[in-house]
Amino acid sequence: MRCTLILASASPRRRQLISVFGLPVIVRPPLVDESVPNHWTPARTVEELSRRKAEAVLRNFAESNPQVSNEVRVVVGSDTVVVLDGKLMGKPADREDARNMLRRLSGRTHEVYTGVTCIREQDGRVLTKHRMTRVTFRPLSDSLIERYIATGEPMDKAGAYGVQGIGAVLIENIEGDFFSVMGLPVGLLFGMLTELGVRPPFDPAAATV
Repeated sequence: MRCTLILASASPRRRQLISVFGLPVIVRPPLVDESVPNHWTPARTVEELSRRKAEAVLRNFAESNPQVSNEVRVVVGSDTVVVLDGKLMGKPADREDARNMLRRLSGRTHEVYTGVTCIREQDGRVLTKHRMTRVTFRPLSDSLIERYIATGEPMDKAGAYGVQGIGAVLIENIEGDFFSVMGLPVGLLFGMLTELGVRPPFDPAAATV
């Protein structure tokens, strides 16, 4: 039976990663309230937000795209946060905010949590899980921080850096799932899809966006 993945994200990184399965992919950026109580743990936060994104996209997509009898559709939502000293770091508001974030991360180890939710449209079955990865930054000079900020890369990323881009030079060590730091733990998602009865053909050329 044909399977189509519906990616509830506007992230080009997640779109790139999900294509590895070789399944058709439809991209639908979600519009959701991302506010959560301050006392929530990072794990609960990313799981809840990934679920909100997947549920919002499923509602809107199903209304305008009737179910096809020989097709399985699975909505995939994901959310990532950077955590230092127990506090969440979101996307920087401006260059000064990015500068302060990078100075705080310099020479230290922080955690990256990524939550993933899969919803099988046929029966509404929901799976939600998360991964945590530890990332250690090398000591950053003010000059390096300024050069990195000048690239513009930090401005749309949690924690003000992108592991898959120029930000890789800031990192000394990663303990855990590299792809989780990018925003979509591929191995975790594969297990979830398998649990839902989806068997990807592993042909990236077959995927469409």
